[in-house]
Formats: sequence, C-alpha cells, structure tokens
Amino acid sequence: METREHLQPLLIGLLFRQSYAVLFANFAIPLPVAYVLRDLVSWDLLFSWGAALYLLTFARILLDWRYRRQTDEGRTRDWRRWAWRFTLLSWVSSGLWGALGWFAFHPDEPQTLAFVCIVITGIASGAVPSLSAFPLAYAGSLVAILLPFAIRCFLGEGPIYDTYLIFTICLFGVDLYYSRVTHRTLAETVRLRFENLSLITSLEAERDKAQSADRSKSRFLAAASHDLRQPIHALSLFTSTLAALGRNGDVPAKNARDLADRARSVIGNLGGLLDALLDISKLDAGIVTIAREPVSLRRLFHDLKAEFSGIAKDQSLGWRVVMTDVWVDTDPMMLKRVLDNLISNAFRYTRTGKVLIGCRRRGAELEVQVWDTGVGIPASEQDAIFEEFVQLQNPARDRAQGLGLGLAIVQRTAALLGHPVKVVSTEGRGSMFSITLPVVAPPSPAQPGRAHPTAATQHGGIVVIDDERDALDATALLLRTLGYAVYAGRSAATARKELAKAARLGEAPVDLVITDYRLEAGKTGIDAIREIRAHLGREVPALILSGDTSPARLKEVTASGHRLLHKPLDAVRLEEEIEALLAERAEDAAREIRTVTR
Repeated sequence: METREHLQPLLIGLLFRQSYAVLFANFAIPLPVAYVLRDLVSWDLLFSWGAALYLLTFARILLDWRYRRQTDEGRTRDWRRWAWRFTLLSWVSSGLWGALGWFAFHPDEPQTLAFVCIVITGIASGAVPSLSAFPLAYAGSLVAILLPFAIRCFLGEGPIYDTYLIFTICLFGVDLYYSRVTHRTLAETVRLRFENLSLITSLEAERDKAQSADRSKSRFLAAASHDLRQPIHALSLFTSTLAALGRNGDVPAKNARDLADRARSVIGNLGGLLDALLDISKLDAGIVTIAREPVSLRRLFHDLKAEFSGIAKDQSLGWRVVMTDVWVDTDPMMLKRVLDNLISNAFRYTRTGKVLIGCRRRGAELEVQVWDTGVGIPASEQDAIFEEFVQLQNPARDRAQGLGLGLAIVQRTAALLGHPVKVVSTEGRGSMFSITLPVVAPPSPAQPGRAHPTAATQHGGIVVIDDERDALDATALLLRTLGYAVYAGRSAATARKELAKAARLGEAPVDLVITDYRLEAGKTGIDAIREIRAHLGREVPALILSGDTSPARLKEVTASGHRLLHKPLDAVRLEEEIEALLAERAEDAAREIRTVTR
C-alpha cells in the first residue's frame, strides 16, 4: 500500500505529461476531417462538432496548466481527484471522436467510410501511450471512440459491415492489451525511478552521516590528544623538577612529598580520562554485560543524597532528594553511574540556587529527573552535548570542569539499557535531564545467603609476558615485592625457559599468567596463554593487560573469556585483581574436592 501511494502520484504526473500528443491531435485532425466530410455532413453539425472538440481541448489544457502550477509550487494534491478530472475530460473528448463514427457513417460512400474508420483507428491507437498511465482513462476512452462505429456496423447489412465490425472488435482487444502492457512498463519505470531516487537520498544521507562521523572523529581525536598531552606534559615537568632538585643535592622531604602528591594527582586525572575513553569503547563494542534486577530507588537515592551532600555544601547550593518507594527494573551499577554523571553535571554548571532529583510516574514507567538552576543549554546545542568532548561552558578545556565525556557515556549506557534519556533546558534558567525506567513489583524478602569468602593474598607463582622490557621489568619487580615467584619473558617461549630453569632448581608452581595483549612476531596474549597452558598441561587463570581500547580488540578479548585490564594500571588494582583470581581458583579447587569426597 505504501508503494502504491508513492507510485500513483508519479503515474498521474506522467499521465498529464504524455497527454500533449493527444491534445495536439485534437487541434490538428478536426480540420482535415471537416474538409473531407464537407459535402456529406451538414456544416452546422460539423461546426458544432469541431467547436465542442476545440473547447474541450482548451479545457484539458487549462486543467493541465493548473496541475503543473500546483506541482511547481509544491502544494500537496489529491492525485485521485486530478486523475478523475483528467479521465472525465478524456472520456468526453473520446465520445466526440466516437460521434464521428456515427454521423459520418455513409454506406453509399465506401471511401468515406474507410476514411472515418482510419481516423477512429488512429485516434484509438494513438491514445495508448498517452492514457495508459491510468488504465481506466484509456479503457473508457476506447469504448467511447469505438462503440458508436461498432453499433453502426452491427446494424448495417452486408459482409463489408461484418468485416468492419470484426475489425473494430479486434482493434478493441489489441489496443486494450497493449494499454495494459504499456501501463505495466510505465509502472515499472516509475517504480525504478522512485527506487533510484530513494537510493540516491539514502546514499546522500549515508554520505552526510559519514562526513559528520569523520568530522566528529577529527574533533574527538583533537580533543583527546589535547587532554592526554596536558597531564603528560605536567608530569614531565614534575619529573624534571625532581631530577633538578636531585642534582642540586638532597631533596627536602617537603618538596619530595609535594611533587609526589602533584604527580599522583596528574596520574589520577590521566587515569580518569583513559578510563572514560575505555568506557566509551566498551559501550561502542557492545561487550558491556547487563545485570538487570529489581532496584529500590529509595536506597539508591539515599546513597546519592549522602554522596553529593558535601559537594552541595562546598558550593553553597541547595541539594534536595525527593524519596520514593518505587522499584525499577535495571542494572543497578549502570543506573548509579548514569545518575552520578547527571548530578555531577548539574552541580558543575550551577552557580546559585539548587539541584533536585525526583520522579514522575508515566503509566507503567517512571521518569527519574535531575533538575538544576544552572546556566542552561541553548536549544540548538541540546543534541551536541551528548557528543564526546563537547563542553559548551568550557572552551579552554579546564580539566577542573570535567572531561566532556559524561553525557556521551550517559547516552550510550541508557541506550544499552533501553532507558530513554531526555533533556529540557532554558538558557540562563537551568536544565532538567531525565531517564525513564520500567516499574516492577518489590521482590519478596530474600533469605540470608552465604557470604562470599574472601581470601588474603595467595603467594604462588606467576608467569609474566610482555614484549616491552621496561613494562616487563616493572611488573616482575612489583610481583616479587609482593611475595610471588615470577617467571618473566618477552614471549611465551622465553617465559617457558625461565620456568624450566626454576624447575631445575626446585619447586616452580604456576598459579596465574599475566600477559600483554600485543606481543612480538604478531602473537597475542591469547596465543601466549594457550602456549603456557599447553606447556603446563592444565588450565591456569589468566589476566590480559592492554593499552588498546578499540571496540574490535575489546570484543576479541572478551570472546576469549580472559579477564582484561587496561594500562596504565595502578599497582593496588593489579594486586586486587590477582587476589580475586587466585581466590576464585582456590574456591573452585575446594569445590572439586568436596564433589570428589562426596
């Protein structure tokens, strides 16, 4: 139905355009016809017939002019109305030509009869390409042209009239057949033209989208480069300052602590940026796992109220949380992160007034709203704020005002959860950001569960593989300091040699493999883990480190089932991950023992 609605207006436009030949014939043919019939038909009848035909032709020209005028002005038109106007005038015009076959039918004048037959045949056949765009127009016209002549032939006596009648009937069938064929051809041509136009429009839209994506990518890379270079530049200056102080003699403890604190702050900012970029990459790669469950908004709002009370006090802003007892179906960690970002932005861009979070019921859903009385967002920029590194009030890209990635993460996270995000804002008066969640019934009281066991650091052996010498040495030194036996190498083969050397000297346990993702000779950390496991003849836990945040790489590592951490990695985080993996391994082993003894 949709295709018909698109094609029919185009076919009607073709009907009007192709009628010019018929209109020309209506002007040119009546004069020679009147000349041939001047001695056989009264002048009054010929004059009336010709005048009616010319007046009708002018009416058809006027109709065509009005149609083209509306088309040029781009006004919406009802194609059915225009088609039937055209059809009715065509039928009347064809009736006038058919009348010729009635009043000019002279049995005593065979040549005149043949002439009239030729004229009628020519008009009927010539209208096939002109009227077939609308089959009813041609079918009615064909009947109006041929029926009077066929009736006269039927009433006449003699074989010549029977021959003319059979000829007329055959002509009717042949013309009607070719009209149908022509209509199908025209419809197919119009359909292909419509599809080509749709394809061109689609290609232009894709081209514009690609150009927009290219511009966004260039802006993203420029902003990311700037934001990455700034902390690295500051860290380089702090390191140079520390080196200069060292060359001048002993470094005072106060200066050393101050430089260390500043360097730690810079590293923290750098890590925050890299973590945000990693979150964007994970969301784009589609590897974030959703853990939906009933979530109490009262409990979540209570946590948010406590979390942001200090910020509100420091900025002398009002902070109000409207509590609710509603439960929603969502991932609690993801929802918490979305609301954290929205509330942080509200405080960041509010100078005076207050920030509020509350809810509104929307049928079976709940809209969680974050209001502020801040600077507001111009209507023209309300779509752009969800792009990476866009900060309308921070042209100098002051890191104290955030990274410009929060709303990009909000939008991607909400899309992944299927929770629509909305923004309503008035410049200079404040903004309202909201996320809509499905409401669920509160869960039944849970039975007390067994607490998950926690394990202290389990000292054992760790295989470390990294083709970067400095990174390898630093990781090995840290792990040895923590009390682990370390078998380090720049490849799996080298690590196996270190392991074999340790085994010759005594016990060489291997409880974990830590490897960089990109290794020498085109190998990956996944290959290295497979090689070490094959050497050991058993499965051991593995941890992959990588500085690559591309979606394709994230998908590849996630599909392997190994745990992935991204560089730069804090030593405390690495130690926690090792503890967690070894604790899981110990619990699995205990579970196997219980199963066997049972």
